[in-house]
Amino acid sequence: MKSTLSATGETPLILTVPGLDGSGPAHWQSIWERERDDCARADLGDWSRPTRNGWVNRLGIAIRACGRPVILAAHSLGCHAVAWWAALERPAYGDPVVGALLVAPPDLDAAPVDARLAAFGRATLAPLPFPSIVVASQDDPFVQRHRARRLSEFWGGRFVDAGAVGHVNADSGLGNWAQGLALLEGLRGAGAPVPRHAVSGRSSPPGHPAATRTGRIDFSA
Repeated sequence: MKSTLSATGETPLILTVPGLDGSGPAHWQSIWERERDDCARADLGDWSRPTRNGWVNRLGIAIRACGRPVILAAHSLGCHAVAWWAALERPAYGDPVVGALLVAPPDLDAAPVDARLAAFGRATLAPLPFPSIVVASQDDPFVQRHRARRLSEFWGGRFVDAGAVGHVNADSGLGNWAQGLALLEGLRGAGAPVPRHAVSGRSSPPGHPAATRTGRIDFSA
């Protein structure tokens, strides 16, 4: 696989961030880890009993241990771990995380399907300090498509409709998920563009007071 250099001249590491119960061998994250020499998994500890602070702290340790630019490839609850890490850590824009692929973030605010999601509390609405792509399915049992799109707007990311493929996981039968690989390569070549953040309909650069904002998502806009 041809490597793309970051703005610093270093090749970014793809750091996968699974969700509840981790990602088994048939999950696209696991396949990427096996097939790519620039891909590794963040160990967030107990995959079956998540806690927000525990996962966020361990994610921060994993990112720092990379010692190079990082692109995060998160799935499900892992997306919220990424968003909360960014909100609490307040890293500089594009340093060390230069981009994030956030796939199938579950709904934490409207009667979560799995009770274990409640350990994360509400979603953070803070704008992310790096380019991001939020991917959601039309028939994901963990989130309605329009709610995932609205969440992507708060996070300041691009939204991509994955079609009707369930929770975009191993059960979706995606193999190495060619669409995801294409989106990943787009992030790898994005560098660190001027951030575009959407918070309550206003532009908000990194460091805006909304960086620690939480609350129920407003769907009226």
